[in-house]
Amino acid sequence: MNLQVNQRIPLKIKRMGINGEGIGFYQKTLVFVPGALKGEEIYCQVTSVKRNFVEARLLKINKESKFRVKPSCDIYQACGGCQIMHLRYDKQLDFKQDLLQQALKKFKPAGYEDYLIHPTIGMDQPSHYRAKLQFQTRSFKGQVKAGLYAENSHRLIGITDCYVQDKETQKVINRIADLLTKHRIPIYNERKEQGIRTVMVRRARQSGQVQVIFVTSCQVNLTKLIEEVTKQFPAIVTVALNWNRQKSSDIYGEKTEILWGKQAIEEAVLDYEFSLSPRAFYQLNPQQTEVLYGEAVKALDITGNEDLIDAYCGVGTIGFAFAKKVKSVRGMDIIPEAIEDAKANAKRMGLTNTHYEAGKAEDIIPQWYRDGYRADALVVDPPRTGLDEKLLKTILEYKPAKMVYVSCNVSTLARDLVELTKVYKVEYIQSVDMFPHTARTEAVVKLSRK
Repeated sequence: MNLQVNQRIPLKIKRMGINGEGIGFYQKTLVFVPGALKGEEIYCQVTSVKRNFVEARLLKINKESKFRVKPSCDIYQACGGCQIMHLRYDKQLDFKQDLLQQALKKFKPAGYEDYLIHPTIGMDQPSHYRAKLQFQTRSFKGQVKAGLYAENSHRLIGITDCYVQDKETQKVINRIADLLTKHRIPIYNERKEQGIRTVMVRRARQSGQVQVIFVTSCQVNLTKLIEEVTKQFPAIVTVALNWNRQKSSDIYGEKTEILWGKQAIEEAVLDYEFSLSPRAFYQLNPQQTEVLYGEAVKALDITGNEDLIDAYCGVGTIGFAFAKKVKSVRGMDIIPEAIEDAKANAKRMGLTNTHYEAGKAEDIIPQWYRDGYRADALVVDPPRTGLDEKLLKTILEYKPAKMVYVSCNVSTLARDLVELTKVYKVEYIQSVDMFPHTARTEAVVKLSRK
């Protein structure tokens, strides 16, 4: 490889990569260029040289893609939270279908060349869809700003008007930043200052209720701030404090306490309602969650006599979509608060055929089988890291007749399918665009035992 840092080269972009970057070849060397689109002819500058590829910065577009559009966000390039806003939306959906195909080609699960991959289901209005924000806080000359770190850095980009964020949650965080400044609340920095690290704001689409979590590394007095922000925003019904003293990238610590208001907010999806405590996981895009869960129900194709396991159940949301249609639903999650929410939600809904336990699926499922429980169907909705290796072995050992895998990471999905296809056949994959303008997609995989 003869390329060097700062060298400027012409390049034709052949395809787009898993992070939304353009990919081309220069003298047989793979070159990754963020911001470039497939089919474009560009001029770029090498920023880093790796063993098998180089990374480069886009300098000039000599031949522009006809699908390039002007991003609708003023801080799009600085922020880095979105990666493909410069690509026309219908082509974003095509790209996300291609993401699946790229991942499958890389990991090569059995029969992947013949998988049926349906076109990505997008949004009619792909803006202001994120109902939850987690903004970092930093103090700049006494003024508190809330936002996201610039890509590959710890340099905070203050965000006051995010194109993909729910407008009400944006207003709340803007006001909170002002009040943190006004009341001189200690703000965390990585050198010595202890205080507020992160603020989470979530709004329920169905009820409009808002909850706020302050993540702190030390004792803080938020009494006056809470009084003012709740008076200005009556939709706020919960304010919580989470303690995180660790010097790690983890957003939350283990201890969360309610400072003001209710224990949870009320949300709804499909035909049922449920409660969300501050730490409980729920999808960021409530509108597309309706679509995603609807596709999961369709894929499982239940008859009504199934005993169903909902692994990574959270507050029970996916399992509830099936609860009135099957014999039983059992779920587990490693977050105890989520399990308590799941139990309370099931009780409120009058469900008598559900059972929830806190713990790891790979530990709990074998115990259930030893106790005589047999699952005919399985739903998994793991984090971005994919299925735990022990859980994969557990699934392959007990082999429920049918399975639905809901994935938020095409790479770990393709990796897990290598193992799952030893026992299961992939009937189809349906991608759902939960995160417009980003290089991420969600997928529902229908699997049946061979």
